[in-house]
Amino acid sequence: MNIPREIAPQETTSAQAQAAIVEEFAFFSDWSERYQYLIDLGRQLPPFPDNLKIEQYRVHGCQSMVWLVPSGDAAHMTFQATSDSAIVAGLIALVLRVYSGRSAAEIVATEPAYIQQIGLAKHLSPTRSNGLAAMLVQLKAYAAKAA
Repeated sequence: MNIPREIAPQETTSAQAQAAIVEEFAFFSDWSERYQYLIDLGRQLPPFPDNLKIEQYRVHGCQSMVWLVPSGDAAHMTFQATSDSAIVAGLIALVLRVYSGRSAAEIVATEPAYIQQIGLAKHLSPTRSNGLAAMLVQLKAYAAKAA
C-alpha cells in the first residue's frame, strides 16, 4: 500500500501533527484501507528493546500487550512504545507522532482531536478504544510527572 507520508514527519506542533494525520486518513475511501494503513504504520515503528518489556512500562487497560517508555525532561519528552497487536502498534505510531518530542506542558495540554476527526472512535472495538484511552492516560501521566 502506498503510504502518503513517512511515519515520523517533523511537524513542529502537536496540532500540526494532528492536522497531517486527518489529511492522510482523508486519502483513504473506506475503513478497510484505513486499517491497513494503521497496520503499515505499526510495522514502521522502530525496534523496541526486549529488556524494556517489563511490568514497569506496561500499559494496563489494553487487551493487547503494550509497553510505553518515557525519556527526556519537561522541556522535551520522547516515548518508545510497542504492542503485540498490529492495529494497536499503528495506534501507537499515531500517538507517538502527536505526543513524542514535545514539552511536558504541550503533552498535557493536547487533546487527541484526531481520534474523532478521522472517525477512529467509531471504528475501534470497545477493547481497543479502552486500550487507546489507557495509553493516552499513561503518556499524559508521565508528562505531568515530568512537568
